Amino acid sequence: MISYKKAKLKDVISMQELVLPEVKSGKILFRSNDEIATNIRSYTLCFEDEKLIGFVALHIHADDFAEVRSLIVSQDARGKGVGKELVKRTLIEGIELGVARVFTLTYEREFFEKLSFVEIPKESLPEHKIWADCIKCKHFPICDEIALIIQL
Repeated sequence: MISYKKAKLKDVISMQELVLPEVKSGKILFRSNDEIATNIRSYTLCFEDEKLIGFVALHIHADDFAEVRSLIVSQDARGKGVGKELVKRTLIEGIELGVARVFTLTYEREFFEKLSFVEIPKESLPEHKIWADCIKCKHFPICDEIALIIQL
């Protein structure tokens, strides 16, 4: 049975285990246990029975601007709508908080375009985003991710 819930501090270790292969490949930015714990309220998790199979975070950047980040779905759960549902739940949360625009930096353009995100130039993103997060990336300063945005 598939279920979705907000993350709790006890979930941090299993979240790190799930995302580790994508962090190693450079597709997802590493976040320390402390950073995840500090932002635990941002995360929505998906479980199949008791096993964590995916998660996503909604990171608020300004009073009307947020980011979908750290989207991960386990290899064996991909193609079953888990990622789509996680992003949809994140967007609903954004609407409830009063967010007007949500962006993402991703290698999965088509996935996000199917959810009505549209590509934008990375240079249009807030400068503090680039310096606060992107500088930690092993690909920085040569970024090949695509920036996409959706109006809520």
